[in-house]
Amino acid sequence: MQAILAERGIVLATLAGIPKRDRADVEAEVLLNAWNAVRRGLYRPDPRDTPRDALRKWLHGIAWRLASHYVNSAYVRRAVLHPSPLGFLHEPVGPSLEAQVAARQVLEAMTELPPWQVEALLSVDDPESLAAYAKRRGMNQSTAASRLRIAREALALRLKRWRR
Repeated sequence: MQAILAERGIVLATLAGIPKRDRADVEAEVLLNAWNAVRRGLYRPDPRDTPRDALRKWLHGIAWRLASHYVNSAYVRRAVLHPSPLGFLHEPVGPSLEAQVAARQVLEAMTELPPWQVEALLSVDDPESLAAYAKRRGMNQSTAASRLRIAREALALRLKRWRR
Protein backbone atom coordinates (compact mmCIF):
# COMPACT_ATOMS: atom_id res chain seq x y z
CA MET A 1 0.00 0.00 0.00
CA GLN A 2 2.92 2.34 0.66
CA ALA A 3 4.05 2.10 -2.98
CA ILE A 4 0.53 2.95 -4.18
CA LEU A 5 0.28 5.93 -1.83
CA ALA A 6 3.71 7.12 -2.94
CA GLU A 7 2.34 7.49 -6.49
CA ARG A 8 -0.64 9.56 -5.39
CA GLY A 9 0.51 12.42 -7.64
CA ILE A 10 -0.29 10.53 -10.85
CA VAL A 11 -3.76 9.78 -9.52
CA LEU A 12 -4.40 13.44 -8.66
CA ALA A 13 -3.08 14.57 -12.04
CA THR A 14 -5.45 12.17 -13.79
CA LEU A 15 -8.42 13.38 -11.73
CA ALA A 16 -7.72 17.07 -12.45
CA GLY A 17 -10.97 17.48 -14.47
CA ILE A 18 -13.21 16.35 -11.62
CA PRO A 19 -14.70 19.12 -9.42
CA LYS A 20 -12.79 19.71 -6.19
CA ARG A 21 -15.79 18.84 -4.05
CA ASP A 22 -15.74 15.25 -5.37
CA ARG A 23 -12.06 14.78 -6.18
CA ALA A 24 -11.10 13.39 -2.74
CA ASP A 25 -13.88 10.78 -2.92
CA VAL A 26 -12.85 9.62 -6.39
CA GLU A 27 -9.19 9.55 -5.33
CA ALA A 28 -10.05 7.36 -2.34
CA GLU A 29 -12.01 5.05 -4.62
CA VAL A 30 -9.03 4.77 -6.99
CA LEU A 31 -6.64 3.91 -4.17
CA LEU A 32 -9.08 1.42 -2.65
CA ASN A 33 -9.68 -0.28 -6.01
CA ALA A 34 -5.94 -0.45 -6.67
CA TRP A 35 -5.27 -2.01 -3.28
CA ASN A 36 -8.10 -4.54 -3.70
CA ALA A 37 -6.78 -5.46 -7.16
CA VAL A 38 -3.30 -6.05 -5.71
CA ARG A 39 -4.75 -8.26 -2.96
CA ARG A 40 -6.68 -10.31 -5.55
CA GLY A 41 -3.58 -10.74 -7.68
CA LEU A 42 -4.77 -8.59 -10.58
CA TYR A 43 -1.66 -6.42 -10.65
CA ARG A 44 0.59 -8.06 -13.21
CA PRO A 45 3.10 -5.50 -14.51
CA ASP A 46 4.92 -5.76 -17.80
CA PRO A 47 8.39 -7.15 -17.02
CA ARG A 48 9.95 -4.81 -19.61
CA ASP A 49 8.95 -1.72 -17.56
CA THR A 50 10.65 -0.56 -14.43
CA PRO A 51 8.54 -1.34 -11.36
CA ARG A 52 7.74 2.34 -10.71
CA ASP A 53 6.75 3.04 -14.34
CA ALA A 54 4.55 -0.07 -14.41
CA LEU A 55 2.79 0.97 -11.20
CA ARG A 56 2.29 4.54 -12.47
CA LYS A 57 0.79 3.31 -15.77
CA TRP A 58 -1.50 0.93 -13.92
CA LEU A 59 -2.69 3.59 -11.43
CA HIS A 60 -3.22 6.05 -14.27
CA GLY A 61 -5.46 3.48 -16.01
CA ILE A 62 -7.51 2.89 -12.88
CA ALA A 63 -7.87 6.61 -12.21
CA TRP A 64 -8.77 7.33 -15.82
CA ARG A 65 -11.50 4.67 -15.86
CA LEU A 66 -12.99 5.78 -12.55
CA ALA A 67 -12.90 9.42 -13.66
CA SER A 68 -14.80 8.54 -16.84
CA HIS A 69 -17.35 6.57 -14.81
CA TYR A 70 -17.74 9.55 -12.49
CA VAL A 71 -18.24 12.05 -15.33
CA ASN A 72 -20.79 9.83 -17.08
CA SER A 73 -22.68 8.83 -13.94
CA ALA A 74 -26.32 9.80 -13.61
CA TYR A 75 -25.59 11.43 -10.25
CA VAL A 76 -23.25 13.96 -11.83
CA ARG A 77 -25.40 14.62 -14.89
CA ARG A 78 -28.57 15.20 -12.89
CA ALA A 79 -27.24 16.77 -9.70
CA VAL A 80 -28.97 20.01 -8.78
CA LEU A 81 -26.98 22.18 -6.39
CA HIS A 82 -29.32 24.18 -4.22
CA PRO A 83 -28.80 25.82 -0.82
CA SER A 84 -31.87 24.10 0.62
CA PRO A 85 -32.60 20.96 -1.38
CA LEU A 86 -35.54 20.01 0.80
CA GLY A 87 -37.29 23.14 -0.47
CA PHE A 88 -37.92 21.28 -3.70
CA LEU A 89 -40.31 18.95 -1.88
CA HIS A 90 -42.84 21.73 -1.46
CA GLU A 91 -42.47 23.28 -4.92
CA PRO A 92 -44.32 21.94 -7.94
CA VAL A 93 -41.93 20.11 -10.24
CA GLY A 94 -43.44 21.22 -13.52
CA PRO A 95 -46.51 22.81 -15.02
CA SER A 96 -49.72 21.67 -13.43
CA LEU A 97 -51.91 19.18 -15.21
CA GLU A 98 -54.58 21.82 -15.76
CA ALA A 99 -52.03 24.17 -17.39
CA GLN A 100 -50.86 21.37 -19.69
CA VAL A 101 -54.43 20.59 -20.77
CA ALA A 102 -55.16 24.29 -21.36
CA ALA A 103 -51.97 24.71 -23.40
CA ARG A 104 -52.87 21.68 -25.50
CA GLN A 105 -56.35 23.11 -26.14
CA VAL A 106 -54.86 26.44 -27.25
CA LEU A 107 -52.43 24.70 -29.61
CA GLU A 108 -55.17 22.56 -31.10
CA ALA A 109 -57.38 25.62 -31.57
CA MET A 110 -54.51 27.45 -33.26
CA THR A 111 -54.18 24.67 -35.84
CA GLU A 112 -57.66 25.57 -37.11
CA LEU A 113 -56.79 29.24 -37.67
CA PRO A 114 -55.53 30.59 -41.01
CA PRO A 115 -51.72 30.94 -41.25
CA TRP A 116 -51.77 34.75 -41.11
CA GLN A 117 -53.65 34.65 -37.81
CA VAL A 118 -51.25 32.10 -36.34
CA GLU A 119 -48.33 34.27 -37.45
CA ALA A 120 -49.92 37.34 -35.83
CA LEU A 121 -50.47 35.46 -32.57
CA LEU A 122 -46.90 34.15 -32.54
CA SER A 123 -45.57 37.68 -33.13
CA VAL A 124 -46.55 38.52 -29.56
CA ASP A 125 -43.86 36.12 -28.30
CA ASP A 126 -41.14 37.72 -30.49
CA PRO A 127 -38.61 39.88 -28.71
CA GLU A 128 -39.24 42.61 -31.29
CA SER A 129 -42.07 45.09 -30.97
CA LEU A 130 -45.27 45.05 -32.99
CA ALA A 131 -43.92 48.03 -34.96
CA ALA A 132 -40.79 46.07 -35.93
CA TYR A 133 -42.97 43.09 -36.85
CA ALA A 134 -45.08 45.29 -39.14
CA LYS A 135 -42.03 46.96 -40.69
CA ARG A 136 -40.40 43.59 -41.39
CA ARG A 137 -43.52 42.50 -43.29
CA GLY A 138 -43.97 45.81 -45.08
CA MET A 139 -47.32 46.73 -43.52
CA ASN A 140 -48.70 49.59 -41.50
CA GLN A 141 -48.54 49.35 -37.70
CA SER A 142 -52.31 49.76 -37.50
CA THR A 143 -52.78 46.85 -39.91
CA ALA A 144 -50.52 44.63 -37.78
CA ALA A 145 -52.41 45.61 -34.62
CA SER A 146 -55.73 44.97 -36.35
CA ARG A 147 -54.59 41.52 -37.53
CA LEU A 148 -53.44 40.67 -34.03
CA ARG A 149 -56.80 41.77 -32.58
CA ILE A 150 -58.72 39.72 -35.17
CA ALA A 151 -56.52 36.67 -34.51
CA ARG A 152 -57.04 36.96 -30.75
CA GLU A 153 -60.80 37.20 -31.20
CA ALA A 154 -60.82 34.18 -33.54
CA LEU A 155 -58.77 32.13 -31.07
CA ALA A 156 -61.00 33.16 -28.17
CA LEU A 157 -64.10 32.16 -30.18
CA ARG A 158 -62.64 28.73 -31.00
CA LEU A 159 -61.65 28.13 -27.37
CA LYS A 160 -65.11 29.22 -26.18
CA ARG A 161 -66.74 26.69 -28.53
CA TRP A 162 -64.43 23.90 -27.37
CA ARG A 163 -64.97 24.50 -23.69
CA ARG A 164 -68.75 24.32 -23.85
